[in-house]
Amino acid sequence: MKVEVAYARPDKQKIIGLTVPEGTTALEAVRLSGIVDVFPEIDPDTDAMGVFGKVVKVPAKHVLSAGDRVELYRPLLIDPKQARLNRARKSGAWKDRPAGSCHSGAPSG
Repeated sequence: MKVEVAYARPDKQKIIGLTVPEGTTALEAVRLSGIVDVFPEIDPDTDAMGVFGKVVKVPAKHVLSAGDRVELYRPLLIDPKQARLNRARKSGAWKDRPAGSCHSGAPSG
């Protein structure tokens, strides 16, 4: 059956198509794909992965279906909430707000 293995960095992305036997797991597909040769920083045994954007908790036990795309996820360098806060502060959006204020004062609804 045909599956794909995908990985992306800001500077380089790769999707590798391969044919694997029925019963192949997500972890096995990653190893068979050779994607680690393209991106040596990948560690299939510890890196998070998913299928079509849905995280797979145990890749060694997740059996793939024909057409699945296994995606390897890079570790987050910063918490997404903190990154948004940092961007808001940098843009000046938070400059005039009192400490502890978390909304614009506009009614929600």
